Amino acid sequence: MDRVALRGLKARGHHGVFPREREEGQTFIVDLVLGLDTRPAAAADDLTKTVHYGVVAEEVVGVVKGEPVDLIETLAERIAQQCLKHEGVEEVEVVVHKPDAPITVPFDDVTITITRSRA
Repeated sequence: MDRVALRGLKARGHHGVFPREREEGQTFIVDLVLGLDTRPAAAADDLTKTVHYGVVAEEVVGVVKGEPVDLIETLAERIAQQCLKHEGVEEVEVVVHKPDAPITVPFDDVTITITRSRA
């Protein structure tokens, strides 16, 4: 399976279990790896035979900006399901970063990584 990766998609969302997270929001960063067969697109040099990563990026940002959820696990699942709606995408790995998580000790990042497939 071939891979198309999008790294560092940023959007402000209002996800989290604490009222402050819901009210003020925070930046979330998303990395995606889409699994698909790119041979038909390459052979025909045809965008319609592959995934349009610009559209995927816009949709993922829309999910992050959309309806708030408590857990980044839920956010990652919603993103994965959105990606799998694209014809040809057989598998997706989603990493959601929450660099401003409400943690009381020094840290660099909090992430959740999930892999989902059509099968």
